[in-house]
Amino acid sequence: QVQLVESGGGLVQPGGSLRVSCAASGSIFSITAMGWYRQAPGKQRELVATITRIGSTNYEDSVKGRFTISRDNAKNTVYLQMNSLKPEDTAVYYCNARTFRTAVGWGDYWGQGTQVTVSS
Repeated sequence: QVQLVESGGGLVQPGGSLRVSCAASGSIFSITAMGWYRQAPGKQRELVATITRIGSTNYEDSVKGRFTISRDNAKNTVYLQMNSLKPEDTAVYYCNARTFRTAVGWGDYWGQGTQVTVSS
């Protein structure tokens, strides 16, 4: 089992910056990658960014050049630095951990979500 706790959401003006964090605990050794997803009202949850154990990253096109995902392995924490925020970035942001264990195969764990609102 993996537990994920997000923090750092809030209200920010367009053009502003915000950083959200996700602290993982539990079966850390089984995590192969972590990422951030978001879900706006009336829309499906979508991938924002992912980072693997070795640090390879992937971004959704609309956030490339504005968002940066990083990880601190010593703290078992993943960060999403969001710059040049736009109203369309408003959503609940969810942390995800993808796991693999030989006995059970692949698994997905989710945090509780943190609200990010971009508005003047």
